[in-house]
Amino acid sequence: MRWITRPGWPGNLLAVAAGALTTLTLAPFDIWPLALVALSLFYLGLRELSPRQALGRGWCYGFGLFAAGTWWIYVSIHDYGGASALLAGALMLAFFAAIAWFFALPAWLWARWLRRNEAPLADALGFAALWLAQEAFRGWFLTGFPWLYAGYSQLDGPLAGLAPLGGMWLISFTLALSAALLCNLYRLRQRKSFFAIGVALLIGPWTLGLALKDHAWTTPSGDPLRVAAIQGNIEQSLKWEPSELRRQLELYRDMSFTSKPVDLIVWPETAVPVFKDTVQGYLDMMSGFAADRHAALITGVPVRQFEHGQRRYFNGITAIGEGDGTYLKQKLVPFGEYVPLQDLLRGLIEFFNLPMSDFARGPADQALLQAKGYQLAPFICYEVVYPELAASLAARSDILLTISNDTWFGKSIGPLQHLQMAQMRALEAGRWMIRATNNGVTGLIDPFGRITAQIPQFERAILYGEVVPMQQLTPYLQWRSWPLAILCVVLLGWALLASRIARTV
Repeated sequence: MRWITRPGWPGNLLAVAAGALTTLTLAPFDIWPLALVALSLFYLGLRELSPRQALGRGWCYGFGLFAAGTWWIYVSIHDYGGASALLAGALMLAFFAAIAWFFALPAWLWARWLRRNEAPLADALGFAALWLAQEAFRGWFLTGFPWLYAGYSQLDGPLAGLAPLGGMWLISFTLALSAALLCNLYRLRQRKSFFAIGVALLIGPWTLGLALKDHAWTTPSGDPLRVAAIQGNIEQSLKWEPSELRRQLELYRDMSFTSKPVDLIVWPETAVPVFKDTVQGYLDMMSGFAADRHAALITGVPVRQFEHGQRRYFNGITAIGEGDGTYLKQKLVPFGEYVPLQDLLRGLIEFFNLPMSDFARGPADQALLQAKGYQLAPFICYEVVYPELAASLAARSDILLTISNDTWFGKSIGPLQHLQMAQMRALEAGRWMIRATNNGVTGLIDPFGRITAQIPQFERAILYGEVVPMQQLTPYLQWRSWPLAILCVVLLGWALLASRIARTV
């Protein structure tokens, strides 16, 4: 215990280990109880440190978290970005070191202004509020990196039932509060009234989560739709080769021609790896085929537009046949779809010149896709990991749809983490989700976040199944994160005020 709470390298190493431990709580490991262990170690490690020492301790936790949980970016930098092993490793470590500051700064803030060891109940509530503020800020700052959130650990855990109430955010808040309360139970026992409140706050959310785990917040709005999701399994090294374009178009055409009759045919992200206007004839032909089958065909395809005399490029998805609409991706992947400071970085190494790395952001007020008379909320790859963006689109939809190309990350755990986040979006919204990917995992997800059908990774196949259009809104889609955000602002304001009063007494 002294190693954890006191300054020095033993505590810092334990903080690195605690951060790394979080990876085991997420896909593909899913050992959800470790989330409480990791958060408890982080909380205890800050409780007796000076602000400067807490800054370093928080950085160590963040470094361990991202080193263990996002090491797979090495694959895209080295295998597909053309960087040497040494350079790829250096860039990866630099990324871990930079993003670890998302935990260092809140740790400093906690030790400097918010920590109240003499008031354990208020201290636990303040810690939970700050933890959630950290996750929200990390998902927004500089377009955000909303990966490895604690709440995803409970997709198959007891707190899953809270997702339709307050989203993944409510689960993260509950985990942080539970960890802090567990660490403070022995202090709370000194005052029976506070102890009773602490136990209620500890047990209540877990009991509620279990009680609501299989509760249906939404109801069907129509008959089931038959789906064929096509997984082409195109090698990333070939995907953008001009000489391979015809073969890829023929592959998706032929797999669609030979598929069983369905209502929806879904191709993955950039299944058509060329600008939409240059293959309009091909798309018209596929639209006629789909219409003849009384089906809608949905595919990822890049789009270029001319605005104010300038040419802009977008990562897009379009619906044809008995479908309509084109959606342009709003949340872009740094370096994958746009290059920050590109005037300085472009040309330095091949990684900064990857295909698809000069896209513009789509507008925020876009219409949803329409297919077979229903509204489909589209998410292109990275967009599905943004809870608030997903909720804003899902609230207007009957069905959720996400397309992706996770080939960039090889056989790592990255694509499986991505799938888990898509499952959480379905659970939050109480809607079916279709997920079509280039090389896996292609699957169908029910309104409880459970995968009902899937194709294994790295196989070329067609996934058949059914999804049901859903109506009504879960509490999270109706209220979003506003109630929880207001609560956290109140708690943080209270903790800050009480801490300042205590310092002046």
